[in-house]
Amino acid sequence: MTIALIDYGAGNLHSVHNALMAAGATDIAVTDDPETVRRADRVVLPGVGAFGACAKGLRGVSGMVDAIEERVLTRGAPFLGVCVGMQLMADSGEEFGTHPGLGWISGTVKALTPAPGIRVPHMGWNDVVPAAAHPLIEPGEAYFLHSFAFTGAHVIATSDHGGPVTAAIGRDNMVGVQFHPEKSQRYGIALLERFLAWRP
Repeated sequence: MTIALIDYGAGNLHSVHNALMAAGATDIAVTDDPETVRRADRVVLPGVGAFGACAKGLRGVSGMVDAIEERVLTRGAPFLGVCVGMQLMADSGEEFGTHPGLGWISGTVKALTPAPGIRVPHMGWNDVVPAAAHPLIEPGEAYFLHSFAFTGAHVIATSDHGGPVTAAIGRDNMVGVQFHPEKSQRYGIALLERFLAWRP
């Protein structure tokens, strides 16, 4: 089983690669090659940094968005988006202007609002609370680091940071998590194990 870990210059690839290996993956292609993505059994899209820069970087890899959409949307490969990789599944993001996302799940990525006693960014360990039954998402604690959060449809888990914050979204063969599985120790590895076994 081949995992395509998308390399577009905006992800913590080494840590995500190691976490996937710890979860049992043996054939991981860290790749910026669209043809490798088309052949992969599963697709993982990481992301670190600003929404607009990540969106620009992904679209800057010739043919990559088309390849991911063919493999995931048309041919149904299981997909996992991580942090900004999750946010890119939305229609748009509002970090440093408004930028188009992939538009896979209806919603917008908006700035977290500071409140008394609540700091932004949302950083550190926090609860993941399932909002709907999903085979990948279980209650537990995960590591978050973000200043913007998804608001929209298909929220399957939340956390609390001065109010509900989207922790995971998903529909069909696609899941995105705002937290970092690769930094979430046993909880994160267990999620990746479920992703590797998932048959949506």
